[in-house]
Amino acid sequence: MKIVYMGTPEIAAVILENMLAAGDEVAAVVTQPDRPKGRGHGLAYSEVKRVAAAHGLPVYQPERVKEEEFLSCMERLAPELIVVAAFGQILPKRLLDMPKYGCINVHASLLPKYRGAAPIQYAILNGERETGVTIQYMAQGIDTGDMITREVVAVAPDETGGSLHDKLAAAGCVALRRAIGQIADGTAVRTPQDEAQASHVGMLSKEMGRLDFSQPADALERMVRAFNPWPSAYTVLDGKILKFFRCEAVPLSAKELQRGKESAFCCGMVSAVEADSFTVLTGDGGLTVRELQLEGKRRMTAAEFLRGYALKCGMRLG
Repeated sequence: MKIVYMGTPEIAAVILENMLAAGDEVAAVVTQPDRPKGRGHGLAYSEVKRVAAAHGLPVYQPERVKEEEFLSCMERLAPELIVVAAFGQILPKRLLDMPKYGCINVHASLLPKYRGAAPIQYAILNGERETGVTIQYMAQGIDTGDMITREVVAVAPDETGGSLHDKLAAAGCVALRRAIGQIADGTAVRTPQDEAQASHVGMLSKEMGRLDFSQPADALERMVRAFNPWPSAYTVLDGKILKFFRCEAVPLSAKELQRGKESAFCCGMVSAVEADSFTVLTGDGGLTVRELQLEGKRRMTAAEFLRGYALKCGMRLG
């Protein structure tokens, strides 16, 4: 079965590697154009392009997949199946209708929940105990097509965006192998999504990582985990960005609560400093910080940070 693979970030690269190891006939790879990155603004190419180049596969990088030149090229290539994983563009009907076996999408959630660009992080933000990967036929809506198969993944209490990404990449490989096999032997079943259960999540931005200490401690702790490693949950200390990577939501003592109530700016105030951590007042308790990174410094434990920074009770973050 001649396959065109479309994807861009690391999760898509892992899935492509698995397809190639399994012997799938990947005729070409489509990924996003190279973009400026970093302080020097040098052009950087996607993780999927890196894998494709290592295997000597033809790579196409259209600015828009609806461009006539690209669509004509795909028609000449005549794929029997198009596999999409976190590609980053909406496919036009002409492309969706092109392959004999259709276009299928590898989506990192249990559809119809968390359609859209950031299902991994939102599963953690919302305290889900399980999520997974859905393989679906693509339609013109965003992640709206009929489902073929799903793979369920447990969300651990200490799960981060990075660790869940890796679990879902592995689960996506398993689910995709099953789906391709079912499509090839004609046993794939189309299951419509329940629109009443659908939800949508948009793209993440760096600004979304700013911590609002008036929020509950549990919600902030989930945010720290969800945005680890990117875009990172952060606050401001003495005019510098301070990123949090590992925290705990904790109840506060009566003394700490009273001290917070007596302050005009209690939320965000440092209420305790220990040898290996410090605690910040939140809307309903405290957030104890265990791992962080101050702007211009490396990522470190709170113990390392406190040995070099004179953080005191009563100081306010944000």
